Amino acid sequence: VQLQASGGGLVQPGGSLRLACATSGFTLADYAMGWFRQAPGKEREFVAGIREGNRKYYADSVKGRFTISRDNAKNTVSLQMNSLKSEDTAVYYCAARVRWTVAYYDYHQYEHWGQETQVTVSS
Repeated sequence: VQLQASGGGLVQPGGSLRLACATSGFTLADYAMGWFRQAPGKEREFVAGIREGNRKYYADSVKGRFTISRDNAKNTVSLQMNSLKSEDTAVYYCAARVRWTVAYYDYHQYEHWGQETQVTVSS
C-alpha cells in the first residue's frame, strides 16, 4: 500500500489549494480515506474523510470550505481547500483504512499513511 500526497504550497488568506493523494497497491474502492493535518506543537487532527460509499465527513473548522472527493478509477483522493485561513497552516497527510469506522476522526484508526505535504497560508 502506498499513498503519495501532493499539492501543498504557500497561498494567501482567502486563496485555494487542491491536495491530491495518489494511491497504489490496493483497491481504493474498498478503503475509507481521510485527510489529517498537524500544526507545529499540536496534535494531529482530522480534516475530512470519505467512506467507501462516498459519504463525506468534515471537521467543523473546515466545513463549507473544504471538499473531499475520490476517483476510484484514477486511484486518487483529493481535498479542495477554499477560503483558506492562517489557521489552516499545517502539514497535511492522507490516510487509508480498510472499511469505515465510527471513529473516523481518530488518526490511530488508519492503517496506512502518505508522506506530508506542507500548506502555508500567509500574506
